[in-house]
Amino acid sequence: MKIVFMGTPDFAVPSLEGLAEAGHEICGVFTQPDKPKNRGMKLQQSPVKQRALELGLTVYQPAKMRDGEAFGILRELKPDLIAVAAYGKILPPDILELPPLGCVNVHSSLLPKYRGAAPINWAILNGEEETGVTIMKMAEGMDTGDVLAQSKTPIDINENAAQLFGRLADMGGSLLVKTVRELEAGNVRPVPQDETLATHAPMLSRELSPMDWGKSARQLHDQVRGLYPWPAATAVVDGVRCKVLRTALTGESAGEMPGTVVQADKRGLKLACGDGGVLEILELQPDGKKAMAASAFLLGHPVPAGTILTRQE
Repeated sequence: MKIVFMGTPDFAVPSLEGLAEAGHEICGVFTQPDKPKNRGMKLQQSPVKQRALELGLTVYQPAKMRDGEAFGILRELKPDLIAVAAYGKILPPDILELPPLGCVNVHSSLLPKYRGAAPINWAILNGEEETGVTIMKMAEGMDTGDVLAQSKTPIDINENAAQLFGRLADMGGSLLVKTVRELEAGNVRPVPQDETLATHAPMLSRELSPMDWGKSARQLHDQVRGLYPWPAATAVVDGVRCKVLRTALTGESAGEMPGTVVQADKRGLKLACGDGGVLEILELQPDGKKAMAASAFLLGHPVPAGTILTRQE
């Protein structure tokens, strides 16, 4: 099949690779324009562009999708299908209607749950035990198109967003290849989404970072996992603002006030939470420093048991 692929970050790379390995003709790859990064502000190619060039594919990077340039390119390419995975741009109606088989999207949730920009993070933040990937027929609304295929997977209680991101990227690539094969054979039956079950996954921000010890240990553990690696959960320990990178659930407290340090030594840093549970901080990163084990941090910042950490505003 003749396919145009659209994607930008690492999440989209397995989908591009899968279509190429399946023998489809990738007649063009659309990705976001190169962007300046780091202190030198050197232009950096997206992961999809890097992989596309390695595969010998033609790359297009239009700045806009509604000024006619992208539509003109696509009209010349004449794809049978447009496959999209985390492209980062909204496709206008003229592009959605251009390919004979339409446009399909790889979305990292079980739609209609978690429509939007950060479905992987919000599934963890909300304590979901299961998630997955959806291949949907693209429509004008935000992730509202008919479902073509889905694949489910459990979320491990200690799995963070970066780890789940990698697993779902691979799952999405495999499911996209299978769905395209079924589309080509005419065996796919689109299923409309149930709007009454729709939930949203808005973009993340640093406002989500401060840890509130009045919450349950599980909620705080999910916050740490869901916000990793960015913007990261944060706490102030011994007056130092730290990103909290890894935690564990370790039983119940003896009734201490939420935020009370119940242990702080070479064995670890444990804090009482609002539900009577205890959260152990395993790894953190003080501002301006490298990530380190909590026990290493405590060597330079001794915190007596009984100290109460307050929420950073």
